[in-house]
Amino acid sequence: MADSKGSNHDNLFASPLGKVPGFVFDQAVVDVFPDMIQRSVPGYQTIINLCGELAARFVQADSNCYDLGCSLGASSLAIRQQIQQPGVKIIAVDNSAAMLERCSTVLQQDQCETPVDLVEADICAIDISNASLVVMNFTLQFIAIDKRQAMLEKIYAGLNPGGCLVISEKLLFEPESLNQLLSELHHQFKRAQGYSDLEISQKRDSLENVLLPETLETHIKRLRACGFNSASPWFQCFNFASLVAIK
Repeated sequence: MADSKGSNHDNLFASPLGKVPGFVFDQAVVDVFPDMIQRSVPGYQTIINLCGELAARFVQADSNCYDLGCSLGASSLAIRQQIQQPGVKIIAVDNSAAMLERCSTVLQQDQCETPVDLVEADICAIDISNASLVVMNFTLQFIAIDKRQAMLEKIYAGLNPGGCLVISEKLLFEPESLNQLLSELHHQFKRAQGYSDLEISQKRDSLENVLLPETLETHIKRLRACGFNSASPWFQCFNFASLVAIK
């Protein structure tokens, strides 16, 4: 719905919804997604920009880059604009047809020559091969917890030696008092971006049992179990963090 701030302004949760439906990446979300994620995830643009920096450092000639859960292609664009090696292809995967349709339009406006293949699929079902960079920005948190280990093992197997995996996630913290503090700081961030308490509450209810965060320790343990010897957070703001793992 359009409002005084424009049709691309996220007001999906601005009115009382009664029973709040589970969050889905449908056309309504696609239409406001850039505004939604910038105003909801502290440090989002910094993470995207730094993915480009990692691409300049880690992308190998004649290899593949994977953007898993690519949404509107922000990570793919950042990577594409920093690739300095020949023969590279970006494979951008998402299970939302609406996201990929808009992503295609976004990518067509970019002048870089590195090809981007858009794939509509469940990322758990795709093959990973000849990869020098794999990015999962706020994607793993939407995968069933019992499928995450196998997903990361598949990525590890498909990465070339020296390849890089980036995982950005919302985190849980222990003890609960720390988790509560960081959650409250996140909510204050959203208020500062113009979200009302009603919007914050309804968005939280919509994401319950859809977005399933874990602790940093759980992520690191899982990455090490896959075989990554180098795995560490490289960015954090409140309860959002990005991890880098090198094969």
